[in-house]
Amino acid sequence: MTPWEIHAVLVANCNCAYGCPCQFNSLPTYGTCEAADGFQIEKGFYGDVSLDGLKAGFVAKWPGPIHEGNGEGQIIIDNRATSEQREALEKILSGKDTEEMATIFSVVNAMIRIHHETLFKPITIEADMEARRGRVLVDGVFELNVEPIRNPVTGDEHRARIDIPDGFEFTIAEMASGTVRTMSGIDLHDNKSTHSHLAEMHLNNSGIIRT
Repeated sequence: MTPWEIHAVLVANCNCAYGCPCQFNSLPTYGTCEAADGFQIEKGFYGDVSLDGLKAGFVAKWPGPIHEGNGEGQIIIDNRATSEQREALEKILSGKDTEEMATIFSVVNAMIRIHHETLFKPITIEADMEARRGRVLVDGVFELNVEPIRNPVTGDEHRARIDIPDGFEFTIAEMASGTVRTMSGIDLHDNKSTHSHLAEMHLNNSGIIRT
């Protein structure tokens, strides 16, 4: 197994209500799961290959809860990546060179039946966790815009966080509201002002690095 590590900022969205039932071992809000996310690696490596500064995205959907499988997924990797970096990121994002079910990448890919061919595209990622605002634009594939949750009566920004000490994606995440527009590939049609989160990802072959 090739050792790897990434320290990244994540901007994610799904079609569920704010908070996302998955975080509480509950069934999806509307019965199905649709998700899109993007992350920017601040520091990272795969063996001797540096992953610093690279970006990646992912789109997936399931006909029911994720744990029932039968999903389809699409990995998108920064078109600036070299051939070595592309190969490295594709292995990480597809759950390879990872202890079984140790990371979000391993879990999600184990539940996918249709793996679309990896795309290499320009990716724009903006993330401000403190402000609960973000944007992911994958050229020709999807656009995700994230903003704070609003109080339905006053319109004031509402702040909430989730702390999962034993999670496989993040430890603490800021909750937000997100909307996705898909342009090609996997069509997400229910993600309008739905659950989003922004989080720090610090992962390696064995899962979250808790330091």
